[in-house]
Amino acid sequence: MGMVDAMRLRPTAERVPIVGARLILRGRFVLLDYGHPTFTMRLPQTTPEWRAHVNVGGHVCITVALDPFPPGAGPDGLSAYLDRVCATGRAYMGATTLRTRG
Repeated sequence: MGMVDAMRLRPTAERVPIVGARLILRGRFVLLDYGHPTFTMRLPQTTPEWRAHVNVGGHVCITVALDPFPPGAGPDGLSAYLDRVCATGRAYMGATTLRTRG
């Protein structure tokens, strides 16, 4: 819940808040400033289209789910997981953009 609070995320049943510019692009890597004073989180690999969307100021939805996700579940498993954690109030989200400095 520390990440949820630090990024000012809201439950998925509520309106998605704008949580500020938290994405940092470094070449092919995407980092998320999740509110820790020293560290950032490296996000999974993204596509060139996704990075182009972010580079022109497009918003990205960040979701933090509190339940563990089974490795190797695949796209259908991910969809079912998101449905479940959203329905049970165990997911939080916010919209972010690219940080232009720092």
